[in-house]
Amino acid sequence: MPNSRLYTLKPLTTLAPPSSSRTWQTAPHPTLPIVATACSDRSVRVYSLTSFILLHSITGGHKRSVRAVSWKPGTKGQSVLATGSFDASAGIWRREEQSSNEDDFTNRRIGGAEDEDGRDDDDDYQFSCILDGHESEIKSLSWSPTGQYLATCSRDKSVWIWEELEDDNFETVAVLQEHDGDVKCVAWHPEEDLLASASYDDSVRLYREDADDWVQVCCISGKEGHGMTVWWVEFEGSGMSKKDFRAQQEGLSDERLQHIERLERSGPRLATCSDDRTVRVWRRTPRDQPNASSNTGIPSIIRSAAIDEDWYQEAVLPQVHERAIYSVSWSQTTGMIASAGSDGKIIVYKERWKQESNGVDAQNGEHMDVDGAHRAEPQPLTEWVVVAELFSAHDVFEINHVTWAKRADKGKRWDGEEVILSTGDDGEVKVWEVFEPPSP
Repeated sequence: MPNSRLYTLKPLTTLAPPSSSRTWQTAPHPTLPIVATACSDRSVRVYSLTSFILLHSITGGHKRSVRAVSWKPGTKGQSVLATGSFDASAGIWRREEQSSNEDDFTNRRIGGAEDEDGRDDDDDYQFSCILDGHESEIKSLSWSPTGQYLATCSRDKSVWIWEELEDDNFETVAVLQEHDGDVKCVAWHPEEDLLASASYDDSVRLYREDADDWVQVCCISGKEGHGMTVWWVEFEGSGMSKKDFRAQQEGLSDERLQHIERLERSGPRLATCSDDRTVRVWRRTPRDQPNASSNTGIPSIIRSAAIDEDWYQEAVLPQVHERAIYSVSWSQTTGMIASAGSDGKIIVYKERWKQESNGVDAQNGEHMDVDGAHRAEPQPLTEWVVVAELFSAHDVFEINHVTWAKRADKGKRWDGEEVILSTGDDGEVKVWEVFEPPSP
């Protein structure tokens, strides 16, 4: 099968100044060209993606390393940042925004009155409240798509869901204790109040609200799962599958058109990565598909069957990493996936239509086992290929996190162009340009 054209990752810059200690995660703001970085020195650094300089250093809220950061979506007139720390607490920070133009922020910072530490106190992030409850280190946190809920997870094996009733007033609505080990990551579905978590117990679990209580609706583990620690979970961008495949609809076979219809019913997919050095993509079995099995591990007598979900493995991406993969990021613009981890590599994968349909029953499009039996999950008509591989992105240091972000500097080549941000043990956040070779 012919190989796809290879992309190239080229260093654009390093956010300056870097942290003097390990950095864990970098989160792009949902609407502004700024990013927040969680640092081991108990601070959060907010950088400009226009000038690549440090705008704010948020300190004083945590007693230990800040492990995770998440911007609240849908806020108007202010930015709200949640921080999770090894001190077992989550912090909420607010900053009034005078403009949606990041150039204004940068110019105001450079030209305005600053104190001896180089900060404009009137322009800083203000600490709002602390969320206590976890018994051990918080490893990850995430706002729901509407901003109504904040999920946190911890080394204490629990996932907490907090609801913001009003500014600085949060209520604990759920304490989920389904995992048997350290919970590494939480992520919300982009279209629903559906939460995913990943853990040291090798499983991925999904939860939603049922009859005023949050319950587990699916567990991916055992033979169907990774079999080793799952470090990260991330959903596909809202509606990306539909947009991506509908754009290619003209001239497609009936089989592929049926495949598109299945995609639309199942919704955004889920990507996971693990100590087993694989990146996997999971898809939900559509509600209207018969014989959908339940995989929650919870006796049906105490559950509402209508809320159970079945997620099946759609793809294992090409195995290129040599050690544990800590992070994956799914581009909402191109649909490509980036991964990074302990081996210092950044890998970019792209989905494409398969050249052939081996193993597919042309009559019904379902996968046939060796014994001729039909499985409930249709075999995908697409495949993932590696289109870029970068070695030693942070020299000899591990990469803790990787994410796509909208490009905002003056060198931007087109509207919607993205860069890749990598965050490492060396304290640096590096910015990478993604170059696609010209068509032959």
